[in-house]
Amino acid sequence: MGKITILDEHIANQIAAGEVVERPSSVVKELVENAVDAGSTRVDVSIEEGGLQLIRVTDNGGGIEEDDVEAAFFRHATSKIATSQDLFSIRTLGFRGEALPSIAAVSKVECLTSAGSTGLGTRLRIEGGTVRLKEDAAAQRGTDLSVRELFYNTPARLKYMKTVQTELGHVTDYMYRLALAYPNIAFTLKHNGHVLLQTLGSGDLLQAVAAVYGSSLAKSMLKIEGETLDYKLEGLISKPELTRANRGGITTVINGRYIRSFPVNQALLQGYHTLLPIGRFPVAVLHLTMDPTLVDVNVHPAKLEVRFSKEPELIALIENAVRETLGRQRLIPQGGAPAAPARVREQLVQEQLELYRPQAASAAEPAAAPPAAVRSEAPAASPGGSAFGGGPRGAGAPAPAAQPQAQAPWAPPARADGPAASAPRLREAGAAYAERPAPARGPGDARETAAASGALLRALAQTEASAPPALPAFPKLTPIGQLHGTYIVAQNEEGLFLVDQHAAHERINYEHYFDLFGRPAEASQELLVPMTLEYTSVEALRLTEKLPQLEQAGVYLEPFGGTSFLVRAYPHWLPKGEEQAIVEEMIDLLLQDKKGIDIAKFREKAAIMCSCKASIKANQSMGTLEIEVLLDRLAACRNPYTCPHGRPIVVSFSTYELEKMFKRVM
Repeated sequence: MGKITILDEHIANQIAAGEVVERPSSVVKELVENAVDAGSTRVDVSIEEGGLQLIRVTDNGGGIEEDDVEAAFFRHATSKIATSQDLFSIRTLGFRGEALPSIAAVSKVECLTSAGSTGLGTRLRIEGGTVRLKEDAAAQRGTDLSVRELFYNTPARLKYMKTVQTELGHVTDYMYRLALAYPNIAFTLKHNGHVLLQTLGSGDLLQAVAAVYGSSLAKSMLKIEGETLDYKLEGLISKPELTRANRGGITTVINGRYIRSFPVNQALLQGYHTLLPIGRFPVAVLHLTMDPTLVDVNVHPAKLEVRFSKEPELIALIENAVRETLGRQRLIPQGGAPAAPARVREQLVQEQLELYRPQAASAAEPAAAPPAAVRSEAPAASPGGSAFGGGPRGAGAPAPAAQPQAQAPWAPPARADGPAASAPRLREAGAAYAERPAPARGPGDARETAAASGALLRALAQTEASAPPALPAFPKLTPIGQLHGTYIVAQNEEGLFLVDQHAAHERINYEHYFDLFGRPAEASQELLVPMTLEYTSVEALRLTEKLPQLEQAGVYLEPFGGTSFLVRAYPHWLPKGEEQAIVEEMIDLLLQDKKGIDIAKFREKAAIMCSCKASIKANQSMGTLEIEVLLDRLAACRNPYTCPHGRPIVVSFSTYELEKMFKRVM
């Protein structure tokens, strides 16, 4: 006698429920998606005890015909597809016909629905997959579906449910996503009678963001748009200073369906590039519209993951749209409260007395803007060049002397790496910018490979350098002084600015080294005394395979027997005194990456390493001319707002904020 039997319908539904109904949020998802597919303009969700006791979804959609009410709870019963070809052009959120029978198999369901405006509808009650009641009842157009005692007949499933707060968190998270996906639908979510979400359904995405994340965040969101022949992108992204510790703030909607897509998330982050701090993520709502044939939504049980037919085109669209949107903004964080409207300022500003003293004004002029004579004499007084100006590499003359300034009582004590010690390093960086080294020949035949691959990074640099015509200029700043030897204090007609000197110099150096790593063959020089590096046997085997990638970055290694390697050459513009440390970090970076790193990414990370080591540090005093040159070079950067690690460089305080702090504006 055979051992294989066909399971009855009830057991099959309970098994299917294990795939479809994972937790209360799964029930909410399926029911609310059905309401959206029914053309609803208002959806009310009410849950009790995290959804384990009650889930009630009420909508004003098209409802269900009397003849279809009971059939809707049969397995694979659906009105959304009819043939196999329909699977390749799905335009609804649901289509499999598994949700309702799976939910009814593990709960007590009551459905009250009406498809007309006569006030007459149908009530259907199902317990554990068995129909208990079907009758006519008074009902408005739409559907009112209640799910009680979820998993009451499957105690093993109920046993492994999390706490009420955890289950509630999953429900609210999905409702937030759906509210952002459909701003034209008014959603309401209640838990034990308390309202957790309420949207207006006005169709304004910004209002939906305000309902979910709060009005303060919504005011700082930026509108993003982009379109190709196959894809259309609309949505909102946050400024770089508004970030989260995880990707939970990223909402991706494909043809009205909320999905989780790693490639889309990576494209979004790549669009921000170095504008985000390490380990921080933006808040974004991306609405992507495309032909249904370009996306396969039938690859995940919960339909949360999809596959794209033209993924590279989509990735490029998102990256470019994010980059262009951020490129049109002046990304300087505000240090205080948002500025008040101009009319309020005019009405509330107190009377100001002009205390003009000719002696004080004439004494202050040189500090604010040094005369031309002082600027022209500075190079003569310093043969090695100014902190960031041109001059011979490695000159050891002191930095240009600025006017003596009285040290504040809280100023840090003098250090061995103070102004005199930091001047050579600053001059080194300036000399590297001012002079272009003569081409040097690297060892081996890898020079041609390095030169050819250098075109890739040069193209990438040109892409990064390209900006929209409306790119706002970096504000012209007049230095006032230095705070704690770490922050530059500057001003202009807009207000007060604080500049992190290390982050600013790091951004300048990063863009400098980023360009240099694009042509490594022009800069590699052979060493008179090669450096010797030792590695384990496993690392030595992996490093041998990655030697071509190092050569494309201008670093030439050769095996020296056993597990030893000789560094024969490296770019001569590596930070002085840090050459071996940088070469070792570049090798460690290659060894840590097991999947293979893109050469452009590798050079970018190498540029970040060099920029950090070559930059001035905190608690290092700078002269007035050094500060001016630093600010001028920062303003010339492609992205003068964040360091390569994503930390902000400049923070501003508007004049209104300062006046409000001193109660000059009430």
